[in-house]
Amino acid sequence: MGKKVVLGIGNLLMKDDGVGVHAVRALEKCQLPADVELVDGGTAGCDLLPFMSGAEKIIIVDALKGGGPPGAVYRLTPEDCGRQTLGRTLSLHDLGILTALHDLALLEGKIPPCVIIGVEPGEIDWGMELTPEVSAVLPRVLELVQKELTCN
Repeated sequence: MGKKVVLGIGNLLMKDDGVGVHAVRALEKCQLPADVELVDGGTAGCDLLPFMSGAEKIIIVDALKGGGPPGAVYRLTPEDCGRQTLGRTLSLHDLGILTALHDLALLEGKIPPCVIIGVEPGEIDWGMELTPEVSAVLPRVLELVQKELTCN
């Protein structure tokens, strides 16, 4: 069995944009199976390919503009994001992540099961704290990640 990778994506200096990194940091304090690898992906995009290589499952946590109220939580697959046009991206980082997943498929012949857990940002501006709306749903995000880790 391969590793399960949880990628927290975002910029900690831009309030709610850093929700993925905040999630990974919170998960570091949880008791997780030995086959789980937590990655603070920051805004790396295609540089995340080595972390995804050989993964049995990939879970990405990121801020995602889906049109809902601040703090709305979404569950998507890369295929859902792939249907977006370049003029309307969901995440500030989705093109880099989608490119990295495409490159992974080229290198390994397929993309392992992959889930994106997105959180609607309330504010993306200078600051290291999450807004109250996004901070309030962080426990739910952690719960969803842990549920995905136990699903096949």
